[in-house]
Amino acid sequence: MIQSLKRMSHQPTYYPVLTEVQLMELSCFEPLKIFFKVESDLNALDKVLSHFEQINQGWISRKDWLQCQLALAEGFTNAVRHAHKGLSPTIPIEIEITLTNEQIKIMIWDYGNPFNLPQFLKENVTSDNYWSSHGRGLSILQQIADHLDYIRTEQNRNCLIIIKQFPNQQENQ
Repeated sequence: MIQSLKRMSHQPTYYPVLTEVQLMELSCFEPLKIFFKVESDLNALDKVLSHFEQINQGWISRKDWLQCQLALAEGFTNAVRHAHKGLSPTIPIEIEITLTNEQIKIMIWDYGNPFNLPQFLKENVTSDNYWSSHGRGLSILQQIADHLDYIRTEQNRNCLIIIKQFPNQQENQ
């Protein structure tokens, strides 16, 4: 009885009728998303970059695309070399990439120990120790990304988040 009352109280959702032109414009804004897992091995970088190439769009400038490719490669290699150091190569690294007309969002999940990225950047990525033995890749990520974060998830994993904003698409054409 309670279930039927809940169903009856549900209000229907109404969607506007769209013209063919409006439908075409909407499809231009649908995000492209890929998700994949790779082994924790530097030899998997070719596979990572091959997946990334699947979402390449002609309207993205070559400079922006190469910067995003570099950011992905750097984020992946950091996960293998640092986060998964000492872990079995069979423990996967998961990658999700979402592309919209406004931005690309790269998320890389690892199973390493927690890491305080803002604190590390503050202490290690400065002009006077730029050529030190570590931190250069994070400096590159910081220069490429409009938003860079590394968070601990509820599943005791870490997620590197790299977001690169694109200039207005009309400016690219």
